[in-house]
Parts: sequence; structure tokens; C-alpha cells
Amino acid sequence: MAAYTTIDDAGLFFNPTLYTGNGTAIGSGGLAVTGVGFQSDFTWIKDRDATQGHVLFDAARGATNILASNSSAAESNNTESLTTWGADGFTLGDKATVNNSGADFVSWNWKGGTTSGITTDGSTTITPSAYSFNQTSGFSVLAYTGNATAGAGLPHGLGATPTMIITKNLQTTDSWMVYHKYLHATPEDYACQLDTTGAAADNITNWNDTTPDSVNITFGDGGGTNSANTFVAYAFTDVQGYSKFGGYEGNGNVDSPFLYTGFRPAYILIKRTDTTGSWWLFDDKRLGYNPNTYRLYANDTAADNTDQMIDFVSNGFKLRTTDNEMNASGGDFVYAAFAQSPFVNSSGVAGNAR
Repeated sequence: MAAYTTIDDAGLFFNPTLYTGNGTAIGSGGLAVTGVGFQSDFTWIKDRDATQGHVLFDAARGATNILASNSSAAESNNTESLTTWGADGFTLGDKATVNNSGADFVSWNWKGGTTSGITTDGSTTITPSAYSFNQTSGFSVLAYTGNATAGAGLPHGLGATPTMIITKNLQTTDSWMVYHKYLHATPEDYACQLDTTGAAADNITNWNDTTPDSVNITFGDGGGTNSANTFVAYAFTDVQGYSKFGGYEGNGNVDSPFLYTGFRPAYILIKRTDTTGSWWLFDDKRLGYNPNTYRLYANDTAADNTDQMIDFVSNGFKLRTTDNEMNASGGDFVYAAFAQSPFVNSSGVAGNAR
């Protein structure tokens, strides 16, 4: 009989980490953030106290290269931002969006680790310039140059079909594009924009109306995925007991839907897809107990909000709100969730609610 999960300690692959800024420049030592538990290949940072933008870094593009999930702006570089990753965290300069003195920050961190030997096949037409993937945890980050050709194939390294893909053109102000298995009955036709509240929209230029497979992501020739520019892509696939990319229909009641994930979540991202709605971000560190009322918006610069509720439980999460952007009656929603611990580990031992 197969084990319930291959990942007993989710913190070896994903970990939200809190820290307080000290405003110290790199030349004076910077700020060393520790407690991540591994060398991250994708680090996403947000100032919780102020209306500062989200700041995203990854190993494929290299440290000091900045993107913002709340903005369609092209990539920028700042040597006082995230300058290096270490075995247990990262080092920051005095850039205010990552290290404002006295400010409270949250970082979300994903581990890749494999940087050579990516699998290709006869449909592969784009070679990544750099990448890091982890088949155990179902995550990859890929830097590539588009070829502006519909039907182009980019290898993702997951060894399984991606269930969520996020891309950004690094040189233009094209919006972030998001593929999600539950965006629509034919998700390969649709995309949402991470930097906006827009509903899912049908556009062949994103994914060429082609479902990704276990080797390649197929692109159209659009500016958000595959024009003649440089790009980054983050690809994910479901891993039992560790990650889940799902969908649900809202009921408009305080006694809201329960979503089974198979693990106690550490991170949840929710988006309404049939009409406008923000990308709601929750984690298990900012508050640390139920009902969890601390949320941020991936598409917005707002500081932590505390007026909506969600419960993180041992095998999923339960909404406790009637907000139209999380639980409108008849509304369509998607989510991405990563584990704090599996509901049942590989030895058959059940986890605990918090």
C-alpha cells in the first residue's frame, strides 16, 4: 500500500517566516533573516504594517532582481534588496519594501534545488536559461526567453502535469498570467492576472488553448507568456499531503464551505474567478490561531487586514465569511494551499488541529 504522503515535514519545502526590519544597509551588515529552514529558491516578501508593494525574488533570475505581484511593472534591480540566500534564510539591504526599520514583514519561501538535467521531449521548443525544480514538492521556477511562436513548449521539470502556473514578462508592463486547473471547465483557454482583480478571461495567446503535460507548458504568442522577451514562470503540481490547487462554489453563508486539502495549511491563496475579486493571502504565522483574520492581497499594496475569518484545521480550511470575494452565493473560486503538516503522515499517524 502506498504511503499517504511523501512529505512528512512540509517545512523542509515551504515555510512562511516573520521578521522585523532593522533598516541596515548591506555595507553595514544588512539584515540576516533566519528560520526558513532551507535555502529558498523563491522568496515572496510583504511589509505587513504599511502600504508597500509585494516583493518577489527567485534563484532563476538571481538575487537583487525584483518583481511585484501587485504591479505589472517590468523587473527592476536593487542591490539593497534581497542580496543572497543562505542555508536557513536570506540577507537584506535597507530597501524599505524588504527592510524598513521597525516594520513587521512576512516572507513566503519555496525550495527548488535541482538546477540541471531538466527533462525535454519533441514538443520542447524553448530552453530555460536558468531553473530550479523539486519533483518531491511539485515546484519549479524557470527563467526563459520567449520565441513569439504559438505552440511553443517550455519544459517545467515537475515530472507531473502542472495544476497552477504563474508567468511574468520581465521586460514589459504586461500583466502576470495565471493558469489554474479549476479556472474553468477548459482551463487551458483561460487565465487570470495576478496583479489585478479581473475575472478569468479566455485568450488563446496565453496557453495556446493547450493543457500542459508532464514535460512541457505550452504557450501562445502573447505578451504575458511568450513574446520575444525574457520571462519567469513558477509552476506547481498537487502533492498529496503537501499542496493542493482546487476550486469551490460559494454559498453566501457564515457557515461557509469546508475545503478538504489533506493537510493542515500553512498558506492559502484564494481568488474569485467568475467576476472581479482580489487575491486573498492567509498563512499560519501572522496570527497563529483560529479564527485566522490576518489577510493580505497579492494584487494590492495594503497592509494586513483583520476583518474576515478563516479556520485552518488538520485536514483543510473552513471559510467563516459572507464576503463576495471569498464566499458569494454561486460564485466560482480557486485556491492554492501549502501544508504545515499532513493530515496523515507516511507512517499512518494522524496530524492535529490547531
